Amino acid sequence: MKIRTPLDLGLAIRDRRRKLKLSQTELARRVGVGRQWIVAIEHGKSRAELGLALRTLSALDLLLRVDPGDRLLLSSDDITPLDIDAVVNAAREDRK
Repeated sequence: MKIRTPLDLGLAIRDRRRKLKLSQTELARRVGVGRQWIVAIEHGKSRAELGLALRTLSALDLLLRVDPGDRLLLSSDDITPLDIDAVVNAAREDRK
């Protein structure tokens, strides 16, 4: 699952908690927070404290991994201009 927003993180936490058959109260006890904090993060609270969010992931045996993504970012300096006339002429030559 790709986590791009606070709501994505909350949904991942909720999904894992449910798979482990934990109540929000039990997860809150394991993390050391109140049940309302679990409710808030599962609903995508954007200002959730990072340390608590990481403790929550740990309590659920979820691994947080950060990677550069699957897109290659190019600047305009990296792109070679294309000569469309040359492409069309080459295609015409291939037909002969």
